[in-house]
Amino acid sequence: MDNNQNKQGQLQIDLPQDVVQGVYSNFAIISHSSSEFVVDFASLLPGVPKAQVRSRVLLAPEHAKRLLAALQENVMKYENEFGKIKMPNQASRTIAPFGPNRGEA
Repeated sequence: MDNNQNKQGQLQIDLPQDVVQGVYSNFAIISHSSSEFVVDFASLLPGVPKAQVRSRVLLAPEHAKRLLAALQENVMKYENEFGKIKMPNQASRTIAPFGPNRGEA
């Protein structure tokens, strides 16, 4: 069998060199319409008032729901292996992940 030929039930995924290292994101903005979800992944740095979108992913509603389920499953697996992920106090949190006045160098 040719190495490039798929075995039944297997999906081959190409990961190009310019994508392999990924992009860092500590902030996401999610919006939707009746036909799609838009997820903008951004990086927000302390002391910089403007987040920069690094990547945008468009998803059909069905795929957004599959992504939600996959994330839930993987967070559960992560927490089983490494312990509970601690979340900061949600009540005092701003929309920025660093909070106010934390932009010191």
